[in-house]
Amino acid sequence: MSWKFFLYDWGGLNIALFQAINMSTPAALEPLASFFNLVIGNYWTAPLMLLAMWGWSKSAPDPTRADAIRYRLRVFSVAFALAFLVATILKLWIDFPRPPAVFGDMVRVIGGIERHYSLPSGHATYAALVVGALWPLIGRRGRIGLVLYAALVGWSRIAAGMHFPADVLAGWVLGLSCTALAGWLMPLAVPVWQSARRTSTWVWFAVAASAVMTDQLAKFAITRTFAYGEQVEVTPFFNFVHVLNPGAAFSFLANAGGWQRYFFVSAPRTPSLRSPG
Repeated sequence: MSWKFFLYDWGGLNIALFQAINMSTPAALEPLASFFNLVIGNYWTAPLMLLAMWGWSKSAPDPTRADAIRYRLRVFSVAFALAFLVATILKLWIDFPRPPAVFGDMVRVIGGIERHYSLPSGHATYAALVVGALWPLIGRRGRIGLVLYAALVGWSRIAAGMHFPADVLAGWVLGLSCTALAGWLMPLAVPVWQSARRTSTWVWFAVAASAVMTDQLAKFAITRTFAYGEQVEVTPFFNFVHVLNPGAAFSFLANAGGWQRYFFVSAPRTPSLRSPG
């Protein structure tokens, strides 16, 4: 038996659980599934999470509480970056099929149909990141709410026909693991952060300039390799394509739309915005 059988098939239980949840969800609950899929379970709402935690820290009644909230905010930020990277690698490397690719029209799909990059569930990963970040800051009732939130996000992904239960479980494990790893890394990053604060602003401008030069070199390589307008898909997960488009921030993003463009355009600008400490 292959490792995929142990990690994904569960002796047929993974498929059986998916069918039980996906086919038994009443139509009256479809709006709820859509709400968790598109709104509070969507990991592209992470900026709102950061903003909410920052505002929470500002309104904290005492400095100790404010420091604790800011610390968890930093943990969440690091954990999100780690989980984002690991989830992307796993999706592209393993490339497990989504339910519509396995069952076709037998799956009830809420939203657009997706067929690839099933494991892990990004939504479940994000839900676990939120749970891990807020868990030490709230009491018993709040923790019950967090568990319910993560469970509903996982249910919504299965009910919508987007993921198998194994994908959701893998997302939860990944999110919590990255949160724990971020908490372990934070003390180690303090000396690095203190050194960065002492770094000259001109160094950060040099980093930004290097990013721009890398972008231009990438564009030059693309124009030498591909004909004008030619597109070679890398992965639809990030809308990454090879295409000649001088107006793009990065050549890989020439045909990216929505959040992808804004997210990656902002990346090389961040170092140059740093003020000396």
